[in-house]
Amino acid sequence: MKRPFSLHLFRLAAGTAPALLLVCVGTLIGYLAWRGAPTLRLSLFFGSTPVWDGLTGARPVWDGIWPACAGTLCLVGLTLLLAVFPGVGCGIYLAEYASPAWKRRIGGAVNMLAGMPSIVMGLFGFSLILLLRHSVAPRANTGMLLAASCLALLVLPVLVATTREALEAVPDSLRLAASALGMTPARRLSHVLLPISVRGIGGGVVLALGRAAEDTAVIMFTGVVANAGLPAGLTDKFESLSFSIYYTAAQYQDQAELLRGFGTALVLLGISVMLLCAARFLEKGYRRRWRGGDA
Repeated sequence: MKRPFSLHLFRLAAGTAPALLLVCVGTLIGYLAWRGAPTLRLSLFFGSTPVWDGLTGARPVWDGIWPACAGTLCLVGLTLLLAVFPGVGCGIYLAEYASPAWKRRIGGAVNMLAGMPSIVMGLFGFSLILLLRHSVAPRANTGMLLAASCLALLVLPVLVATTREALEAVPDSLRLAASALGMTPARRLSHVLLPISVRGIGGGVVLALGRAAEDTAVIMFTGVVANAGLPAGLTDKFESLSFSIYYTAAQYQDQAELLRGFGTALVLLGISVMLLCAARFLEKGYRRRWRGGDA
């Protein structure tokens, strides 16, 4: 029997898509490395400031990206701290405890939040500060805590969806077996369901981490600036690598400054890869602990 042309076309597309994806990713990384690698020197990070003084904050770094690196790491860490526990907890509730009616209501709200553009979330944070200034907190201002809170709302749907899907993918036979052994719902969750679902939940954390590290639209309205020095507090202004790249691309005066922007992009890519590897390492560690060292 002769196969239809559409089937051959689908098989061709399925076979070439992975190769095309690898070529695109390789071309992007190769171009960044070609343009940015020559700038990867200590002067890119600290400028004319001595390295130790820049690291410790003894002297400000005005012409390097070290404050932006520190601000990015602090922002990502604070965002995950604010988002992981509510996101994973909401996903567990939807998958294991919520009634069908509440699943529809909360699921609809999460889907609406997932479809919200980054720029709208940034405007929401900025508007919130204006509201506080004109009501109960006249000295309220944008800063790292506000930016991290808005980013946490932005990545929350990813954590909820991945946690819910990972738990719902666990076969019902395992739930019945755990109940037959006399496990309470809490013990079944902690000793059976979470160890099996940790890879899916960890994938959601990795996606949230990457989104928090690269988003620029939110932080433009909620506290990032071009020069702020090392992060000084939760309510203070801060620098970020993603905003530094945007600022350089919009304001560069010569080719050398543009190349520094490529170097900054390469640094951000490297930090993102390191954070993703750290998340995967922690995920494997938790899996070994929950499974008694078998994984």
